[in-house]
Amino acid sequence: MRLSDLLSELDYTIVQGSLDTEVIAVENDSRKVTEGALFFCIAGAVFDGHAYAKDVADKKVSVLVVEKDVDLEGNQDVTVVKVASTRYAMGMICAAFYGNPSKKLTVIGITGTKGKTTTTYMIKSMLEAAGHKTGLIGTIETIIGEQVIPASNTTPESIVMQRTLASMVEAGLDSVVMEVSSQGLMLDRVAGTHFDYGIFTNLSEDHIGPNEHKDFEDYKSWKAKMFTLCEKGIFNADDAYYEDILKGHTCEVITYGMKQEADYQATSLNLYQKDGCLGITYHLEGKYQEEVMVSLPGEFSVHNSLSAIAVASEMGVPMAKILEILTDIHVKGRVELIPISDAFTILIDYAHNAMSLESILTTLRAYEPKRLVTLFGCGGNRAKSRRYEMGEVSGKISDLTIITSDNPRNEEPQAIIDDIKIGIGKTDGEFVEIIDRKEAIRYAILNAREGDVIVLAGKGHEDYQEIQGKKYHMDERDLIREVLEEEDVTKICGYNNRYFA
Repeated sequence: MRLSDLLSELDYTIVQGSLDTEVIAVENDSRKVTEGALFFCIAGAVFDGHAYAKDVADKKVSVLVVEKDVDLEGNQDVTVVKVASTRYAMGMICAAFYGNPSKKLTVIGITGTKGKTTTTYMIKSMLEAAGHKTGLIGTIETIIGEQVIPASNTTPESIVMQRTLASMVEAGLDSVVMEVSSQGLMLDRVAGTHFDYGIFTNLSEDHIGPNEHKDFEDYKSWKAKMFTLCEKGIFNADDAYYEDILKGHTCEVITYGMKQEADYQATSLNLYQKDGCLGITYHLEGKYQEEVMVSLPGEFSVHNSLSAIAVASEMGVPMAKILEILTDIHVKGRVELIPISDAFTILIDYAHNAMSLESILTTLRAYEPKRLVTLFGCGGNRAKSRRYEMGEVSGKISDLTIITSDNPRNEEPQAIIDDIKIGIGKTDGEFVEIIDRKEAIRYAILNAREGDVIVLAGKGHEDYQEIQGKKYHMDERDLIREVLEEEDVTKICGYNNRYFA
């Protein structure tokens, strides 16, 4: 492809070379460049691609895209293009290189502090039920038809993003739903992506610190950028920062919520539990009048489902299909029910800090369980304060805490557990400690009582345990199955396995 065609949407300066230069590949990793490729010199937090400019030029790339001056020591064979931001240019150039794939798909982007992952899966399920071939890009994985790729970033780098969208077009997909993080917006990972719909879930203080956002105002402003990039914005009108996120928007506004009139409003909320399952029902008002049942617990499930209902109905999905999906929705590692008993409830959730743990435990406490049992550990090589805080939260809210191992990394598991116990020690909470996570899960299942709600917190969708620099396979679903295979299940309270059958 000719360089001039790739630069048509950018402001740039040609430092040397020609706009007629042919480009046969695009790359931002100096180890992967090939002859004839265009290379982006990205100034990252750890490495600066400009430092590799001469080495890459010597590999006979056709073009270097830079934002700083580079010394090629007289190499005049490579075309050098200077732009204000190589990150932004990378998104725009890669979009052009791959044929602007986002314009060939209906693209739904979801941003907010919490709820992004669950909402993406809800929307994907609804669209597929209506016959849309839908891809997904998110925290857990990227899904392209039958292909599933584990995720490394919530929102991948733009070069990966555009390549992925192009693969979706090639696979015959017509739509994609993706999580759009504040980092993804700040680092221009979605540059060159056309969004048909943007969803705002909620906002709370998170991702503030070195290499993230300098303060909450910065975090908030980057979230708001989403609504200058999409055609239609779907906003949680209940959120305290709704008006702030709305400022500067250029999209059509659609609202959802519970506390005030909205286009999609939930009223008459009611928690329900049946045969070990927890969920919530509500009446939908506004554009539709419907009774909605969601097979996930808590008020946050109402907000998540409202946003999914909004985008699916705006895309023409029949309401009957939408309601059917919500009655049996499951998201891996997000309050994920593992139905092995009618007498007690066991859930897997990704809650891995004090804020998220308090949120899920408070939600589950509202169902008035006979006992709320929390099994969790904390990651190694992380701030000890997280351990104290999570221990204190669990000790205050749970009836029983089972302290175990998470990802110890390079620390001793017992040392991490001892730190968690300092937090629990500030409360009157009852606890036991079992280092081996499988044995901890065995203890939780074999000692479950009728009416218990047990939450396995911290691992969520992860299927590994990181120990001394290596990742070992460990999926809590497998651990539960193994326990059931190894034990006399007739002794397990209310055993009625509907998961592994």
